Amino acid sequence: MGQTRFANGRQLDLICLGRLGVDLYAQQVGARLEDVSSFAKYLGGSSANIAFGTARLGLKSAMLSRVGDDHMGRFLLESLAREGCDVSGITVDPQRLTALVLLGIKDRETFPLVFYRENCADMALRAEDIAESFIASSKSLLITGTHFSTEGVYNASVQALDYAEKHQVRRVLDIDYRPVLWGLAGKADGETRFVADQQVSAHVQKILPRFDLIVGTEEEFLIAGGSTDLLAALRRVRELTAATLVVKLGPQGCTVIHGAIPARLEDGAIYPGVRVEVLNVLGAGDAFMAGFLSGWLEGADDEQCCRLANACGGLVVSRHACAPAMPTRAELDYLFSSPVPITRPDQDLLLQRLHQVSVPRKSWKQLFIFAFDHRGQLVELAQQGGRDPACISHLKQLFIQAVERVEADLQDQGVAADIGLLADQRFGQDALNAATGRGWWVARPVEVQGSRPLAFEHGRSIGSNLIGWPREQIIKCLVQYHPDDEPMLRLEQEAQILGLYQASQVSGHELLLEIIPPKDHPSSHPDVLYRALKRLYNLGIFPAWWKIEAQSAEEWQRLDALIQERDPYCRGVVLLGLNAPAEALAEGFRQARSSSTCRGFAVGRTIHHEPSRAWLAGEIDDEGLIRAVQAIFVQLIDAWREARA
Repeated sequence: MGQTRFANGRQLDLICLGRLGVDLYAQQVGARLEDVSSFAKYLGGSSANIAFGTARLGLKSAMLSRVGDDHMGRFLLESLAREGCDVSGITVDPQRLTALVLLGIKDRETFPLVFYRENCADMALRAEDIAESFIASSKSLLITGTHFSTEGVYNASVQALDYAEKHQVRRVLDIDYRPVLWGLAGKADGETRFVADQQVSAHVQKILPRFDLIVGTEEEFLIAGGSTDLLAALRRVRELTAATLVVKLGPQGCTVIHGAIPARLEDGAIYPGVRVEVLNVLGAGDAFMAGFLSGWLEGADDEQCCRLANACGGLVVSRHACAPAMPTRAELDYLFSSPVPITRPDQDLLLQRLHQVSVPRKSWKQLFIFAFDHRGQLVELAQQGGRDPACISHLKQLFIQAVERVEADLQDQGVAADIGLLADQRFGQDALNAATGRGWWVARPVEVQGSRPLAFEHGRSIGSNLIGWPREQIIKCLVQYHPDDEPMLRLEQEAQILGLYQASQVSGHELLLEIIPPKDHPSSHPDVLYRALKRLYNLGIFPAWWKIEAQSAEEWQRLDALIQERDPYCRGVVLLGLNAPAEALAEGFRQARSSSTCRGFAVGRTIHHEPSRAWLAGEIDDEGLIRAVQAIFVQLIDAWREARA
């Protein structure tokens, strides 16, 4: 392929115009849609998936569509923005709801889906929504076929094409033929992929000459060409446009046609697909397009564009969902560098891990975390004060108010930091509910307090408990672990930790491991903490976070080197307090000042023990407690900042 020329100096690589809705995927694979009991919520819509996928692959992509002024619309905006996609071209429609789709995975050939799109927001896109300056800011514009299916979206798409041609923006068509969205199949029949219709063919053919690149499946080129014979359809398309044609051939791969249509597709270059075990074909085409465009927009040749496209499609068909299943560059590099074909991506542990850790994640600044996940200690204080332990729930809600005040103080001072908390489910559920959804770092414990060997509060089936957790909440697990423990104890604890880590990989929650070697352990071997972390890494356990005691500056250097060598994706280390005096913690902060992995502190009893005792004893009221907790929390923050100054 001759290298496509793109205009220079453009802010964006790609604008995607088209469907933007919510996919609700059945979680029970093999069930009829009628029998499904739960769904997972993902960003969806062909254009949106492509915008999402190209952003994940490093392109500067943008979305041009509408969403409703509703919870699902906000979810879509946040999902795209979090991935790095420009959402300035998305209009919030106060009159219509965001589109929804229900999807199931019955077997390898059956994928029922039902579109809930009547009078939905993205189909209300109008010509006046299209800003000329926005289109002119991009190298390319992609439009999917659905957005030519009604008069309103047709006019909007044509307006975008007019601006694109005026400003030398390359135009891409994803034919994306869904008969149900053209009124050619039953309302609940979203699965049917081809219904011949000459009116639709004639309608599509009107816009074919306006594109530089046209991509579709065999069935989609049949509708575009108005024939049930693929070669005849391609020849008709070629009569109408000189565009590069990319024909997707399913598991066989794809072919790229620049000039005349060959007598047989096999006479041209067929770029083979990636052989994988298929779970879900829905979204494979969107992943293919994202991969192809990631090469095309960077000037790659046909072979490389198709290699990227086929790899992206192959990975997505092996996973649940579409947009969240899109691969990163790190995943593709790993796939391409593998000495043997990876036919079961779902069983490749490193690939699974890369899919979690190499995607865009919230960036945390220095972390100031108030840990009040204590249970037994607060029960003892309540009993000493003659109070019903049930009041601890209210106590922890007061802690939230203290955290709010500390955050407000930091913002007033212009301090670049993030606030966090650790709270338990037993007494802190209301506090967790109040903290979630506001951008705080939030974690909750799973261990039975004081257990050794490690036990979980809700039994061994930790994964079933995580189902009910908000995804943003971090799993915190304290383990009294020593690498020189008696073998049976060590192996039992390691099995529990490994099981927890694997459960976190499935649920998508980040894991924080708090490692506290027992103080009364008979072993006198040095470097206990260093060896403990190294041992867990050797077992294939890679927590997002570590929580450890204060270390010397020299030991921090060794720990930094270990973490950077074994897990460059580690989110960092936070210092625990162990009820140490503030002065002792300040010294620990100073020792960690040069650490590249220590991100902050997570301190509890040093902050809340005395205020809690006084409140439970009736010596101070709610406001007194809030002020006391706030003062100690601020004192520790000041000590941290002074150590890092």
